[in-house]
Formats: sequence, C-alpha cells, structure tokens
Amino acid sequence: MSNSFFKRFKKEEEPQIIEEEHPVWEDRIFWVSTLQKIAFPVLNNLAKGSLRKNMPYESKSLEGQRFAYLEAFARVFNGIAPWLELGVDNSEEGGIREKYIALTLKAIRNAVSTSNNDYIFVVEPKQSLVDVALFAQGLLRSKNEIWLNLPMDVQARIIRELKNTRIIAPYENHWLLYTSMIEAALLEFTGECDKQRLIYAITKFRDDFYVGDGIYSDGDEFESNYFNSLVIHPMLNDILMVMRKYSLPEGELLDVQLMRSSRLASQLERLISPGGTYPLLGKALSYRCGVFHLLSQAALLKALPRNISPAQVRCALTKVIKRQFAGNQNFNSDGWLICGLMGSQMDICENNINTGSLYACCAVFLALGLGFNDAFWSEDPVEWSSQKAWNGHQIQQDQSINF
Repeated sequence: MSNSFFKRFKKEEEPQIIEEEHPVWEDRIFWVSTLQKIAFPVLNNLAKGSLRKNMPYESKSLEGQRFAYLEAFARVFNGIAPWLELGVDNSEEGGIREKYIALTLKAIRNAVSTSNNDYIFVVEPKQSLVDVALFAQGLLRSKNEIWLNLPMDVQARIIRELKNTRIIAPYENHWLLYTSMIEAALLEFTGECDKQRLIYAITKFRDDFYVGDGIYSDGDEFESNYFNSLVIHPMLNDILMVMRKYSLPEGELLDVQLMRSSRLASQLERLISPGGTYPLLGKALSYRCGVFHLLSQAALLKALPRNISPAQVRCALTKVIKRQFAGNQNFNSDGWLICGLMGSQMDICENNINTGSLYACCAVFLALGLGFNDAFWSEDPVEWSSQKAWNGHQIQQDQSINF
C-alpha cells in the first residue's frame, strides 16, 4: 500500500491561538468607545427628559416596565462611575469624560425631580431596592466628580429616595446587601445610617453564607451562577470599605474579604476561553460581560492575585467585550441593547429581565477607573490563563484557599 494513503490521515499540527499584536493604548480606546456605544442612549435621553419616551421595553413580562428606566440608568452609572471619578484632563479621553460627567449630573437631576417626565425613583417593592442600591454604589464610586458636584437640593432629594427604600424588606440572600449598600451610602454622605440594616447583611455573609474557596452561598441554598461576581463580592468590598473608614467593628472583615475576592478573580480569569467565551451557568446570562464585575473591580482595587498580571486580565476582558460588542448584534437599530447573550435570545432571559436589566453589562468597565499609565493599561499584551494552557505554554496550578 502506498505511503500516500497514510498521508491522507496524518494529523496536521494545529495552529496556536495567538492574539494579533497591537499598541497597548488601542485596548483602552476600544473600552471607552464601547462604553459610549452602550451608555450614551441611556444617559443622553435621561439628561433630556426623554428616557421613558424613547427607551424600548422588551421582556417576557409587563411587570418590569414601571422600573425598567431606573434599572437602565442605575446599572450604567454603577459601571462607569470609577471612570467618571478620574475627572477632566487635557487628553481626548478627558474631554469625553467631561461630556459624560455633565450628562450624568443632568440625568441625576431629572431622575430625582418629581416634576420631570423622567422621574424614575418610584418605590416599587421590591425591585426598586436593587437599583437604588446600585445607584448608591455608583455615588460612592464617584463621590468627588458626581456627588459633590450635585446641587444641595438634589443631594437632599437623593437622601430622601435612599431612605424611602427602608419600607422594603429584602429577601434573605444577596438582597440583604442592597439594604446594606444604601445605608453605607447614607453613612458616607450624611454621617448617619440605620446600623442594623447596614450590619445585618455583613454578619450573615460572614457567619452563615460563606461556603469556602472564595464562594458565598446566595442565602441558605447554594446554586452555581455568577452572583458572587455580579453582586456579592463587589458590594461586600465597597460596603466594608465604608465600614472600615468609620471604624465599625464589622469592617474588620475587609482584609479577609479582599483575599476572598482575589481568589474569585483568579477563578473568573480562568473561565475566559481563548476565544472570549465563558461557561453559561445559572441565571442572569443576559447581563453579558457584566458577569465579570468582580474581576474588573479586583483590578481596580489592586486585589488581583500575585500570579495574575493586570495585563492578562485586560487582555482577557477585552476579548470578552469584543466578542459581545465589537459588532452590532446586541443592539437594535436605534442603539438600545436587546435581550440575549449573542443577538436576540429571549429564551435565555428570566421573566424579571427587561431592557433596563441588560445594562448590568457596564459593570465590566470598572477598570477604566485606573489611569492610562497604570500597569493594567500600559503593560504589553500577554496571554491569559486559558491561552497559556491551550497553547501549550507553562501555567501554574490552580490553588484554592481555606479562609
């Protein structure tokens, strides 16, 4: 038999997956342009008082339409707040930030004005608790550029809106952190808070909900999903930083919590495939790249583990963002997000998901709060963990933690 027969079945070497090299500043430009692409319709319309008029509503249920607009704004603001906090400078990006700071300030004034068409802080138990908390977290993340630049009457109105949520009893799961976040913001902005609502969530997660290896259960039952990254760790970190600042005893958990966040960040980084995909586990997959909230926050807080460089996190997250937002498959013809993961996929969305919910994807942009010269943005591109492994390069073992 001829050798040519066997050559037909000879296994060819598979090419390595190597990212095309490009100047490091291109990643940041892409992040900022994508942020604008997603956030501008929400902020611009709310600043003009036309969000209710122009934002479409897409959902399996009509029940969410009352608070969809608050959802959209709170989630955009929550994600871009650290970037706004960098303030204005002479760079081109600094000019863009100046525009978005102004839009955000106008948007907030309209959102809390009872006489405006876009007054969106209507207490609708229980969903409004979620997004008022996300809004409060955004204010904490942009205190100097947003909170301190709001007129005193607007600040007073915001304080009233935060306190109005006290009539809402949270579920005994990650919702406890929403009440705690609101009280943390009140403590920071007024010097006073309901300490029971502030502390209760911290003690529950500290004493009852920690499962191990950086993971908390979402209440008494454990489910595999991204809520540790979406809500639990990011809120625990920000709440505990306020509690530490005001010398509350429960704030002592912060050091351990940041180490747990570091461990979860390591797990999340390893979940990102060479192609920028990730496992489709649990609920809230329509939040898209927002499921990496904690990974981006860990970079922002300098809480990444030592064996993961900031540059590899940048490269991994950039790949995910490009996978989902480099094209227009996740937008309608007017630039609003549509329900799904990649394109219109209503079946992947839970009943409580609506157009406003989708803007939780903005949580991935937290690392833009790091300046241009930070190592996260300035270091040369490098492979992230899954690239190293599947390209046959050296990679360290995954290591669990027991605290």
